[in-house]
Amino acid sequence: MIYFDNAATTFHKPESVYKAVNKAIKELSANPGRSGHNLSLKAAETVYETRVKVANFFGAKSYENVVFTQNCTMSINMCMRGLLNRGEHFIISDLEHNSVLRTAVDIKRQGIEFDIFEFDYNVEKTLNNIKSLIKQNTKAIICTNGSNVFGIKLHIKEIGNLCKNNRIKFIVDAAQTAGVIDINMNSDNIDYLCIAPHKGLYSPMGLGILITDNLPLPYVTGGTGSSSALSEQPEYLPDKYESGTINVPAIAGLNAGIEFVEKNKNYIYQKEMNIINYIYNELSKMRNITLYNKPDLPVLSFNVDGFTADEVGNYLNENQVYVRTGLHCAPLAHKKFKTQGRGTVRVSVSYFNTMNEANEFINLIKKF
Repeated sequence: MIYFDNAATTFHKPESVYKAVNKAIKELSANPGRSGHNLSLKAAETVYETRVKVANFFGAKSYENVVFTQNCTMSINMCMRGLLNRGEHFIISDLEHNSVLRTAVDIKRQGIEFDIFEFDYNVEKTLNNIKSLIKQNTKAIICTNGSNVFGIKLHIKEIGNLCKNNRIKFIVDAAQTAGVIDINMNSDNIDYLCIAPHKGLYSPMGLGILITDNLPLPYVTGGTGSSSALSEQPEYLPDKYESGTINVPAIAGLNAGIEFVEKNKNYIYQKEMNIINYIYNELSKMRNITLYNKPDLPVLSFNVDGFTADEVGNYLNENQVYVRTGLHCAPLAHKKFKTQGRGTVRVSVSYFNTMNEANEFINLIKKF
């Protein structure tokens, strides 16, 4: 079996993650922050330790700014719905996932306007495209750190500087890049970072991260285990944004996942790009293959002339090679590359893939 759908979620995890999750289920099945007994305190210690690791890894102001959510989409919604108000304006890129686009369209009904800037590989052109859309009431720029369809890395540091100079909040969707490339909220001038740790940080699914400053409104209210005598939501972080029981086993897995990435951070991106570049180069030699760009991240899209993406995907599936086909929840990106009518076959690799798997994949495409 060859798993090349890591942009959706990583299938292969470090052995330490499996052990940490199993241990949490067996030994930490108590609710952190809800009780004073030893088991609850042990669970709370694991959560605290993981917050600190996340904060340090991404250059957050404090561990208290690290909020655990249900998923990255929820983190994005919390930012956009908590920060933006009627009469304000924001800007997104033309490579956004539906987690941003659909939320933008939804809150537009509340009188919050948005525009879409055109990404260009030339950083100055991209910045000029953004500048042309900034208005007096522009509150935020929201963009992905990397395209989940075409493996394009956006100019995050430069956009962050632009936001800082214009006193605009900067929200970054790092679903495809957290754990793969370096992200530092301080040096990149990121105000809000939204993360899908089940991808590049190897945690189980069912967990998201929002590294946040204080948003005006909580997304969900309810029990936090703190200030229980109050009928109103606590105002302090992270409690303000963590109503209800958090996913302790997934957080324990994240703890181990971050340790793995830290130990291998000098090799992960290099290894993944070696594999994806090899696949790209071999596909480019085939005359009936359409490639759209040379990727900056370990994600690429292609099509086989005369066949639908689903036909290619079904053939690979029958040979136990798992990729994703279709529109990948990113219609803006497909519109940009004129693939909205047919979608693409997407290959996305992780640290646990091998060059032998890449060779087997290429041979199957040749046979097809």
